[in-house]
Amino acid sequence: MGSTSTGVSTPGHAIVVGILAALAGLMFGLDTGVIAGALRFIGNDFNASPRTQEWIVSSMMAAAAVGSLIAGTISFRFGRRRALLGSSILFLVGSLISALAPSVALLIIGRIFLGFAVGIAAFTAPLYISEVSAVAQRGSMIACYQLMMTGGIFLSYVTDGMLAHGAHWRWMLGLMTVPATVFLIGCLFLPDSPRWLMMRGEKLRARKVMRYLRPSPQQADREISDIATELTRGRSEGLSFFRHNANFRRSVGLGIVLQIMQQLTGINVLMYYAPKVFQAANFGVSAAGWATALIGLINLVATCVAIVTVDRWGRRPLLLLSCAIMTGSMLLAGGLVEYGGHDTVAQIAMVGSLLVFVLGFAIGAGPLVWTLCAEIQPLRGRDFGIVCSTFTNWATNWAVSNTFLSVLDTLGEAHTFWLFAGMNALFIVITLFYVPETKGVSLEDIESHLLAGWPLRDLGAHALPGASGASPRPSR
Repeated sequence: MGSTSTGVSTPGHAIVVGILAALAGLMFGLDTGVIAGALRFIGNDFNASPRTQEWIVSSMMAAAAVGSLIAGTISFRFGRRRALLGSSILFLVGSLISALAPSVALLIIGRIFLGFAVGIAAFTAPLYISEVSAVAQRGSMIACYQLMMTGGIFLSYVTDGMLAHGAHWRWMLGLMTVPATVFLIGCLFLPDSPRWLMMRGEKLRARKVMRYLRPSPQQADREISDIATELTRGRSEGLSFFRHNANFRRSVGLGIVLQIMQQLTGINVLMYYAPKVFQAANFGVSAAGWATALIGLINLVATCVAIVTVDRWGRRPLLLLSCAIMTGSMLLAGGLVEYGGHDTVAQIAMVGSLLVFVLGFAIGAGPLVWTLCAEIQPLRGRDFGIVCSTFTNWATNWAVSNTFLSVLDTLGEAHTFWLFAGMNALFIVITLFYVPETKGVSLEDIESHLLAGWPLRDLGAHALPGASGASPRPSR
């Protein structure tokens, strides 16, 4: 395809491009899920303590946080396409090092390479997809990134299950080189983002790419005109824009809070340590493995539901439903551990509560946080804003994954589940008061509302209640 591709425009071009970029999520999911099945065998082979195992898991998150910090600079200077291409190379190198590592130290180095790749890709892929997708499909296409992620987690759980009998953890990690190669090849066919080209002053190339991505030249030209209008309002970017514009600080702050709350739902604890969680709840090793694979399947199916409904039902309703389901299931899981006993019925109920929790996350908090963080940032500061929220995601992810086994040992299983229930209840309150409904609203309109001082919750409204035009009321 390339950055200069033309050809006859079809509605499917933008969808194909978005799916290729979303392969970054597949790699993210594979590297997230594979460690859950491999960890106990790695621990046995290297005689690794629980604390060392925490570092093996969390080293990828720490590197991802650093990767997300430099992703904005890479994405702005070299383009979203080249940033994704670079991350695909890092995925390939990191997978090879991890599979061949003769020691814990080299395994952690391999995980660090993977972390850099994940940090760059997790920043760039949703941003790129939001910039190439049409308004009507934008929510679904960004959610496709989350679908790829959940698909990767499920595939890694299945692969782990198939290789677990012989404790083949090197094959578990080494098989990641296959999708990494596919992702690398896919990145070679991506066009540059029209919005990035416009920011670089390359209007002719931007128009050519936009016409390739849209079903009609008229629609493409309208979007190019809207982007040009937004850029004429000022070229200040990044930290300078953040320091001098209070409204931009509000959108950055909301992105940061959303990413913190996504991690505090407890989802990645379950994804990284699912077998250990089930074994702590008195499951055998084999039963824990099957329960973990079932979690991956539910995660995948529910994310498909989110993709179908996000541009129909909207962001806020799905997010509120998601948080309510997660709160209830964590309360139930804690109660079962504390009072449910150790019989088969209690174990089945535990699996059920955690499956419901994963379902709740996958229909809302999983895909929609990434969607919203890509939508609410103004064009002139989008790279900086998404850097801040993505870094926060990985920093919180690292903090949770690097302390979970210790917290579990200190608080016990029941109180740990109840702690996450409280976090999900807080997420409901934040959504009610601050999260906007952006369904069917262009990125340019969201930016106009933000910079006009509209309350965060109303950024997707077509008109404020009792207001005329775009006149703002005091912002929240």
